[in-house]
Amino acid sequence: MAQDGIRLGVDIGGTFTDVVLEGPGLFASTKVLTTYAAPEDAIVEGLQRVCAAEGIAHSAITQIIHGTTLATNALIERRGARTALITTEGFRDVIEMRSESRFEQYDLNLTLPEPLLPRQRRLCVRERVNAQGEVMIALDEAEVATRIDEIAAMGVDSVAVGLMHSYLNPTHERRIREMIAARLPDVSVSISSEVSPQMREYERFNTTVANAYIKPLIASYLGRLEARLKAEGVTADVFLMHSGGGIISLQNAADFPVRLVESGPAGGAVFAADIAARHGLNKVLSFDMGGTTAKICLIKDQTPKTARVFEVARTYRFKKGSGMPISIPVIDMVEIGAGGGSLASVDALQRIAVGPESAGSEPGPASYGRGGDRPAVTDADLMLGKLDPAAFAGGRITLDRDAAARALDTAVGTPLGMTPQEAAFGVTEVVDENMANAARVHAVENGEDLSDYTMIAFGGAAPLHAGRLCEKLGISRCLVPPGAGVGSAIGFLRAPFSFEATRSVYMRLSAFDADTVAHLLAELADEATAFVRTCDAKAPIETAVKVYMRYAGQGWEIPVTLTPTQAGAPDAATFVARFEEDYAQLFGRTVAGLDIEVTVWSVNASTPKSPPLPMPERAAPKTLAPHQATRQMFDPARATTLETAEIARRTLAPGMRCQGPAAIFEEETTIIVPASRTALCHADGCIELSLEGAQP
Repeated sequence: MAQDGIRLGVDIGGTFTDVVLEGPGLFASTKVLTTYAAPEDAIVEGLQRVCAAEGIAHSAITQIIHGTTLATNALIERRGARTALITTEGFRDVIEMRSESRFEQYDLNLTLPEPLLPRQRRLCVRERVNAQGEVMIALDEAEVATRIDEIAAMGVDSVAVGLMHSYLNPTHERRIREMIAARLPDVSVSISSEVSPQMREYERFNTTVANAYIKPLIASYLGRLEARLKAEGVTADVFLMHSGGGIISLQNAADFPVRLVESGPAGGAVFAADIAARHGLNKVLSFDMGGTTAKICLIKDQTPKTARVFEVARTYRFKKGSGMPISIPVIDMVEIGAGGGSLASVDALQRIAVGPESAGSEPGPASYGRGGDRPAVTDADLMLGKLDPAAFAGGRITLDRDAAARALDTAVGTPLGMTPQEAAFGVTEVVDENMANAARVHAVENGEDLSDYTMIAFGGAAPLHAGRLCEKLGISRCLVPPGAGVGSAIGFLRAPFSFEATRSVYMRLSAFDADTVAHLLAELADEATAFVRTCDAKAPIETAVKVYMRYAGQGWEIPVTLTPTQAGAPDAATFVARFEEDYAQLFGRTVAGLDIEVTVWSVNASTPKSPPLPMPERAAPKTLAPHQATRQMFDPARATTLETAEIARRTLAPGMRCQGPAAIFEEETTIIVPASRTALCHADGCIELSLEGAQP
């Protein structure tokens, strides 16, 4: 990777677009309101700002790394292309029937999420491949031609093709793609054997449909972005952050946009992992709160937890199964509609509800003065004294406190008989509890105790809420790194080029075939390496092998990582030993007498990560941080307004500390130090909020 040149990191969020310029001896960042109709406009505006701030010509930029929530938002808001699905006869309703699991077993009125495609745009063809990859029924091409005529009549822009067991034998899917391309050359096609070549047809079909659904939208956007950057004199290559925490080329992103669904949040997890490595932290809770969503991720041993399947838009109390499953390699996190722009209301039971609907950037919270009249979390933070109305977003947006008060009074205060400040208190407590509950659920799902964790908070809104979240979760230590307001964009610049190739090939260890395994892993390594080579033709490439294993008869697998030596000379005894070791660590015991089986094989190819910087020494408290002014701020834990010190972050030197309550402000965010915490500045600029030295 071109780490020595001048590089640009860009993260498009639901409310703000973050831009970071980094190079030898320079760093500049900015936040620009996201422009929904043409997201590239905000990128160009941010590019112009940071280059002007550092006196850098646009042509001097050597590399651009980009992440976006456009794919996620298109799926959540159902704003994708008009799409059709071609599947095996008899499997038309798989994406609607879902799985047998009920995410809330005792709710008799349970409403399942609607599939992306209505039934009339799900078409079947006669063909069948069995679970060994053998053709049982040949593809009926005459019927395929009829289905393509029906698709043409529907006026669709994109087609998903998902056939039974095509991950073992993709011949039929490829032939259907050829026939569609010949008859409808302007229609985009996604086939499941390339998008998600894994077992479990529900997840595989849904992932392929999602890819097809957003493919025209993302391809159009990426084409416009490339043209706009060239018009600005930018000659650098553009790369995209993918959901697994690595970087892929522009073309790969256009072909497989579903891999971008968690690209922005993945950058945040990479950023948090980098901070964890610098501070020698092995148990970290990454807390990323922006304008539209909040993302929570567990990072152990300085590596974000990963998964093969995740869910977009969980709709029922953050429970697994209530969202849209996407089967791709991804950094495992929980994401909820809780951000600075999340809108507050009173529901039918007279309870305050916050999110998932967001004011976004158009029109934005009521206090933005851009036409919004509904209260958002930012309005509540302003009313409680957490924000300086004259210094928001570096002073580029002046917040209107009166407009925030009117919106809170109308939507929350009057219906519940509260003053605007009481309404603001209720709104922030609800959103903080929503985030705390999401963190608790995520920790329980992974068998973790959060009291042992250190929180790393970033994103424009996270430092405002991190202290209160720590109080609710019983976390005693929180780090807010430099550049926290644009943390995900910085994370893009820390990520390697990488791609993970996966394939489902069922094999019991009692019938282990070493030659087949060696051949399969070599094929996957070649596939993953080829993707990385489209980004960097010369850099050394490292591969990591992971297999997903279970006891025969179990319904789900656990990931087992193999060393290069174990992967290079595969044998059944090694696989058994590695599986039992990891299984016992997860569940406390192994199961005697049962055969073990492998269902999915995975090889991740990546360029080497940047070497971690030397760990900064923990600063010893020396002097009290200077403050020029105070403000009145409401402390929710004490339910009262307190005199609060205002401290500019740029004035803090290593070892300086301050006792809460305090507001440490910078251009892109504000760190709220509750009365229960003390803030300490470290040598690397991180601000630590801890119980150490705090008043009871």
